[in-house]
Amino acid sequence: MPLSTLDIVALLTFLLSWSGYTWFARIKAKTTDCIARSLNQHRIHWMSETITREVRVGEAALLANLERNIAFFASSTLLVLAGILTLFAKINTLESVILSIPYADHASHLAIQLKLSLLAFIFVLSFFQFTWSMRQYGFVNVMVGAAPIDVSGTNKNLQAYARQMAIVQDQAAHSYNYGLRSYYFALAAICWFFHPILLMVMSLWIVYTLYAREFNSKAVKAITAGQAYLNTERETKLKSRLDK
Repeated sequence: MPLSTLDIVALLTFLLSWSGYTWFARIKAKTTDCIARSLNQHRIHWMSETITREVRVGEAALLANLERNIAFFASSTLLVLAGILTLFAKINTLESVILSIPYADHASHLAIQLKLSLLAFIFVLSFFQFTWSMRQYGFVNVMVGAAPIDVSGTNKNLQAYARQMAIVQDQAAHSYNYGLRSYYFALAAICWFFHPILLMVMSLWIVYTLYAREFNSKAVKAITAGQAYLNTERETKLKSRLDK
C-alpha cells in the first residue's frame, strides 16, 4: 500500500477535523455570539439603512471592495493550482527535497502523488467557494440597485426586502469564509509531506486557531458590543420616525 497505517490515521484526523469543525461552527453560531452571527446582524442593519438612502454610492464602493478581496484569493488559487500541477512532473525532485529534511518520513512516488492530489482537491474546492462568493456579491449589487427608497424606514415590505438582501450577502460571506478555511487546512495538508504526525498536530492546531478567532477573539467581542449599540440607536431612530 502506498500509505502506511499512520498515514491513514493522519488523513482521517485531517478530514474529521475539517468536517467536524465546519459542522460544529455552523451549529454553535446559531446560539452563540461569533463573527458569523454578529456580522449577520450588522448586514441586516446595513441593508435596512441602505433602502432609506437616495444615493447609494457608498454601498456600491463597499461591495466592490469586498468583491476585490475575494477576486484576489480566487486568482491566487489558480496560481497555486498551477504550481501543484507542475509538481506532478517533478516527483523525483520533490522526493529528494523531502528526504533532505531531518526527521521527514520517507514516501513512495505514489504516496507523494496522493498527497499532491489532496492539495489540488482542496484548492479546487477553495476556488469554487471564492467564485460562488463573488457571484453572490454580484447578486447583492443587483438587489441594491433595484431597491426602492423608503425614507421613513417603516415600510414592512421594503424592510423584508432589506433582510433578503442581507441573507444573500450573508451567504456570500459564508462562501468566502469556507474558501479561507480551505487555505488554513491546506497548510496542514502540506505538513503531510514531512510526517503524518505533523499533519495530525497541525489539523488540531488549526481547529483551535479557527475556534479562537471566530468565537473568542477581541474582534468578536467588539463586533457584538457594536451591534448592541446599533440596535439601541435603530430603535431610537425608528421611534422618532413614528412620532413624526
